[in-house]
Amino acid sequence: MKISIPENSKMHSKSFTFGVATASFQIEGAADSRLPCIWDTFCATPDKIRDGSDGKQACEHVALWKEDVNLIESLGVDAYRLSLSWGRVINQDGSLNQDGVNFYINLMDELNRRDIKVYVTLYHWDLPQHIEDEGGWLNRNTAYLFQDYADKITKALGDRVYSYATLNEPFCSSYLGYEIGIHAPGLATKAFGRKSAHHLLLAHGLAMQVIQKNSPQSLNGIVLNFTPCYPLTQSAEDKKATQIADDYFNQWYIKPIMDGEYPAIINDFAAGDKPDIEPGDMAIISQPIDFLGINFYTRAVYQACSDNQFVQIDMKDAPKTDIGWEIYPEAFTDLLTSLNNTYSLPPIYITENGAAIDDHIEDNAVNDIDRLEYYKAHLNAVNNAIEQGVKVDGYFAWSLMDNFEWAEGYLKRFGIVYVDYQTQKRTIKRSGLAYRDFINQRID
Repeated sequence: MKISIPENSKMHSKSFTFGVATASFQIEGAADSRLPCIWDTFCATPDKIRDGSDGKQACEHVALWKEDVNLIESLGVDAYRLSLSWGRVINQDGSLNQDGVNFYINLMDELNRRDIKVYVTLYHWDLPQHIEDEGGWLNRNTAYLFQDYADKITKALGDRVYSYATLNEPFCSSYLGYEIGIHAPGLATKAFGRKSAHHLLLAHGLAMQVIQKNSPQSLNGIVLNFTPCYPLTQSAEDKKATQIADDYFNQWYIKPIMDGEYPAIINDFAAGDKPDIEPGDMAIISQPIDFLGINFYTRAVYQACSDNQFVQIDMKDAPKTDIGWEIYPEAFTDLLTSLNNTYSLPPIYITENGAAIDDHIEDNAVNDIDRLEYYKAHLNAVNNAIEQGVKVDGYFAWSLMDNFEWAEGYLKRFGIVYVDYQTQKRTIKRSGLAYRDFINQRID
């Protein structure tokens, strides 16, 4: 079986970027050469990580980065999306940690030498713990600390970076981390969720100001995740509930960037749940971006509920990945076309898309047909959106290799490369080989 899309697809052109993606805390290891972060603290808290593990070792990427660059090159990709560890490159006093900076410089120089474009995300959830100790994303000053970090690291990296994203999935940082507490730092208050989200978006805008100044040649933007919302029935009640859920979980993060305002549901919040918005904030948040990164995995189905306005329904008979997320590729097309119809968007990059599968290695091979089928269906869903007029310029598979999967520990595998955590041996899965072959068959 192979990955295939229509012969006339624009995705067959070599001008369309294909890549793989990772995140620092999930792969790097080498915890002793960076500052502690909120995920170190969260992992050390009993019953927070399903298998009781942590990210101290992960995939030992800091030690094995040369091997990993060989691996990336062998897949034939055009680009590699990675995140920087804030606590690896910035000391507690705000100065650059040159050893940490040099690690990324060496990595990027080697990627560029092999004509692999470097896509950098400045923040993928690993806030230094000393900043959390001062309030973290609940403290408005953190947005300015992020701007300072962005200023210093973009100057230090020079012209090595093809693209910068300020944040990865502020929804996860704010909602999962501060509103329901299943991610670091493990706080659980509605007001905290909305307040942290505003400060994250403010941090994005402040960082964009210095990134565009320091690195005007790079493609600069933000990465947002979306879980498209569908009503269980076509009743007016379910439709209304679904719209509220969509505004709360999806539009809350994109509308301020594109339109300079939050969804109207903010007017229904209790006064104590509203974020503190200061004059000028929305102008900072909504300045132009060069691209929008979109992460997509699944959809959500909602029903009206008098207590909470909406409740998510488990589609019990639907096909699901190993992490329990419904496989519904049509939602990918619906998402892209809906966003395109709602906002005046810059070029879109699919910065994450993939599936957790219960992988097993036998005879040095992983026959992950389910993941291969997931990629085929979702690449075709992207193509369908392109055919309907959506400007998508690239696609990154999540993820390059199995890694520390946050609250799931090492129990869930998303990689197109299998990692034996005992030996750190990497083995390209069948899906990875199919992805390689799909990329390599482009002709122009």
